[in-house]
Amino acid sequence: MNRIRFSLSGLLMLLGLMSGTAQAGAPDLDLFIRTDVFRSITLSPTGEYLAATVPTGDKTGLVILRRSNNERLAFVGLGANSHVRDFWWVNDERVVYNVEERAGALAEPMPTGELFSVDANGGKSEILVGYRVQQELGTHIRGKKAEAVFATLIDDLPEDDKHVLIAVTPFSADEPYTRAEKLNVYNGRRTVVGRVPVRRASFVSDHQGVIRLGVGAGADNVLKLYYRDGANAEWRLLNDEAESGVRVIPLGFMADGETVLLQSEKLSGPDALVTFDPKTNAYVELLRDEQVDPLSLIYDGHSSQAPVGVFYLDAPPRAVFFDEKSAVARQYRMLEAAFPGHFTRMRSKTKDGKLALVEVSSASNPGDFYMFDLEAKQAEHLLTRRSWFDPAQMHEMKPIKFKARDGLTIHGYLTVPRGSNGKSLPLIVHPHGGPFEIFDVWGFNDEVQLLASAGYAVLQVNFRGSGNYGREFTKIATHQWGGTMQDDLTDATRWAIEQGVADAGRICLYGASYGGYASLMGVAKEPDLYRCAVGHVGVYDLVELSKYENNNSRSKATFVREWIGEGETLERGSVTSVAANIRVPVLLVAGGEDKIAPQKQTELMEKALRGAGVSVETLYVKNEGHGFYLPENRRQFYTQLLQFLAKNLAAPAAETAGSR
Repeated sequence: MNRIRFSLSGLLMLLGLMSGTAQAGAPDLDLFIRTDVFRSITLSPTGEYLAATVPTGDKTGLVILRRSNNERLAFVGLGANSHVRDFWWVNDERVVYNVEERAGALAEPMPTGELFSVDANGGKSEILVGYRVQQELGTHIRGKKAEAVFATLIDDLPEDDKHVLIAVTPFSADEPYTRAEKLNVYNGRRTVVGRVPVRRASFVSDHQGVIRLGVGAGADNVLKLYYRDGANAEWRLLNDEAESGVRVIPLGFMADGETVLLQSEKLSGPDALVTFDPKTNAYVELLRDEQVDPLSLIYDGHSSQAPVGVFYLDAPPRAVFFDEKSAVARQYRMLEAAFPGHFTRMRSKTKDGKLALVEVSSASNPGDFYMFDLEAKQAEHLLTRRSWFDPAQMHEMKPIKFKARDGLTIHGYLTVPRGSNGKSLPLIVHPHGGPFEIFDVWGFNDEVQLLASAGYAVLQVNFRGSGNYGREFTKIATHQWGGTMQDDLTDATRWAIEQGVADAGRICLYGASYGGYASLMGVAKEPDLYRCAVGHVGVYDLVELSKYENNNSRSKATFVREWIGEGETLERGSVTSVAANIRVPVLLVAGGEDKIAPQKQTELMEKALRGAGVSVETLYVKNEGHGFYLPENRRQFYTQLLQFLAKNLAAPAAETAGSR
């Protein structure tokens, strides 16, 4: 792919963040733990400005530039340990943004729930919603008050230059009711415009900015979808998961402004895109892929906010349009032809539809951004997310599939080191976290690229229970921690051996969260198949997990009971109870501030392993949570990880699983 230098690459020079390209040789950890030069970037509605979130040291600011001459107009943020998270153009002069901050000893910043606004030139900075409204963080507005709430954007109201729609959720309750409000982005005044009779709700507005759809669930986690004809109409229940057996999610309104677009689960197979006509109560299936769920919608983006198509997850993701002859479809087909083998997305458009900001990425390319002149049909390179990576030196990720032992088709991805013949390689089986509804995707993955750069093949498996393949594929994994989900990983490993990819004597499991559980359970159930296992911020004692969630959240306690199990199922599924079966070295890693998989989980696993005489290495980092955030902590972890893998996979075992 040719990278054409565009004048706005001066953004990086202005900030002193230009970097060189990686050199060949052993993996340089600094390349993989370095922060992106920017996180998000968008055009203003007229295209006069560009805004981007840019990390600088211990904070992330919002940078606003005049596009014509690269003049930096604003750099806003809240100071050390604060990070602008997301932002939205309300009009061509006003931006709304939210923030995340470090709390207590936790290294990773967490969203505060506050909303702020600022002019493109950096003026009129204002806190709009949140607990610090009365503090010296902007002009005091009479009538505003501090609130312990979490606010998120629903609709930026393209035709209204003063207001946005937000969802406001109290922090005080376990399963709170959420309300929709109209917020003035200049003075912070708010008006409630919608409440729906279900807890933990999210809302969808129509093209006129009227809240028309709401979906949520209480402590029972049963999803309910409501619809109303207008602002003053009564809510009516469209779908109750308890009765239909499927969840239906509102996505928006079609171009006519009345027909509702929904994503509907099916009792078998992938989800479908379905339209609902409120006048006739008719449901019509619009699109459904044979293999995967809809990944994300594609919007017109300028003349209306109506969806015009959908991405499906392939390699690269595949765009399908409701009308293949539409202008947007033709634009995408032009971009796909210009960047074959890449995932191409229009990230933002000017309101007149003449300019688009386009992101081009792949499994070997973290992302390039282009300014696309839609009239002249020309794209010029703007900037690169991580200029220190040369895509030509990265490693290709290929989709794979195989049959599990019970005949179920399982999908995944295989990455092999660049320049190898792809045969008889040391293999890392890398199960994802979750596990339910989470799934591995085709795209640039830091850990996968790091491991491949160290000479390992990496196998990612979307075992049963993963998302993206329909509700049935997820639900068949109910109460299967250590069961059929684990069998899928075993079958994937044996598939890699049969294909000649893996050296049967040099295979290790490494995962985080549920992936940590699966890695340890893998070497417990198949002690002759693997040489080692690594569990990062894992859950290993399901009885302890159940106690923890029962003390913290009714909805999470319900989830554990319904999806993971109770009683003997939890005892039987705990890796701590089968530690004596493990006969290979183990590396355990945990964060002291982890609230999802508390460090106690890892301590219990370590105790069980040491009691069984298993060789154990550990890394406990007191100020990290569920995954490591600080560069110095990530460097320490990856250094120990690579040393552990090299020590245990350096040479084939004297006796392998294939010879037993």
